[in-house]
Amino acid sequence: MARDLKPHIGIFGRRNVGKSSFINALTGLDVAIVSEVPGTTTDPVKKSMEILGVGPAIIIDTAGIDDSGVLGEKRIAKTLDVIKQIDCAILLITDNTFGEFEETLIRKFYKADVDCLIVYNKVDLEPLLNSTIKEIQQYTNAPIVEFSAKTNFNINCVIETLKSIIPETAYQKPSLLKGLINRGDIVLLITSNDSEAPEGRLILPQVMAIRDVLDNGAINIVVNVTELELFLHNTGIKPKLIITDSQVFKTVNKIVPPDIPLTGFSVAYAHMRGPFDDYVKGAGKISDLKDGDHILILESCTHQVSCDDIGRFKIPNWLREYTKKQLDFDVVAGLDEIKNPITDYALVIQCGSCMITRKQVFSRLAEAIEAGVPVTNYGLTIAWINGIFERAIAPFMS
Repeated sequence: MARDLKPHIGIFGRRNVGKSSFINALTGLDVAIVSEVPGTTTDPVKKSMEILGVGPAIIIDTAGIDDSGVLGEKRIAKTLDVIKQIDCAILLITDNTFGEFEETLIRKFYKADVDCLIVYNKVDLEPLLNSTIKEIQQYTNAPIVEFSAKTNFNINCVIETLKSIIPETAYQKPSLLKGLINRGDIVLLITSNDSEAPEGRLILPQVMAIRDVLDNGAINIVVNVTELELFLHNTGIKPKLIITDSQVFKTVNKIVPPDIPLTGFSVAYAHMRGPFDDYVKGAGKISDLKDGDHILILESCTHQVSCDDIGRFKIPNWLREYTKKQLDFDVVAGLDEIKNPITDYALVIQCGSCMITRKQVFSRLAEAIEAGVPVTNYGLTIAWINGIFERAIAPFMS
């Protein structure tokens, strides 16, 4: 699994409330730089670590929400942008100080559907007052835990409370094929020569699919598309399910008998990790695209771009060829900001999302869905273009 698929926990607060000391206490390691100088942490920093009693997680240490100056404003913007990426948040306060900065964060948490734990740090220096608790409770019913990073006071309570607010979906190991296959079933995985894969290796979605088949007690058979017809003819094996690289959908569809369920790696990931119903509905927009329409391509990872890049070249070219329309495309990589208004786009196409969490996918697409802008993903787009959309989604339709 990619390391970024672990639960993401954001650490927020003003400068010098002890965020870095808190992270060190939480992990039992000196992983964050501690300084008495306010503003030591300037940009959000991801740290993959083991939290005592919780397990592997991604901690995101953020700059102070009260940063100042031109650079400070940019740092605050980056801090707020982290909220889209996390499964839960920890807000640190000290000195019985709770005001506009904290209220802003809490509003952002609620808007992003992110649960929050409030940690009153440095309790060894100044106790938490009832008046502060009442002030906090005007804005949130989030749990409040008193803590001291210096003495580790209440560390077990912090951990137990944190565990209670991390969504189960962040803990649970997702399954691509649960309910589709049973123990002993044969699953045929079809690969193609992907120019974006390191030489001699499978790409991540293929590796994760192999693991998922094994975890479901089924049997993997992996063949290249060039050997597919030979395999089916010579062995007489009828797989329970065939999953293919979506880029060879058209070829595979011609070879695989219609009574064998067929889908794509990207379609399976769309079902497991994305708003699948919205994806299915949004794919229909492809046939309604008009000259001059703008389409947004969302890549979940950053990588070296080649002329065979699926998101930047292949899909745009296939869509222009299919629709016979003059279409414009914008590409946003990773979790970078979408700079244009989302309503400028006639369609948003999300990649397979093998490198980001379910929470991040939904947060990434929430603005488009709320604005009524159609969304779909790579695999469903390619299936639609190749006329096998219904077959590709059939295994996942109840």
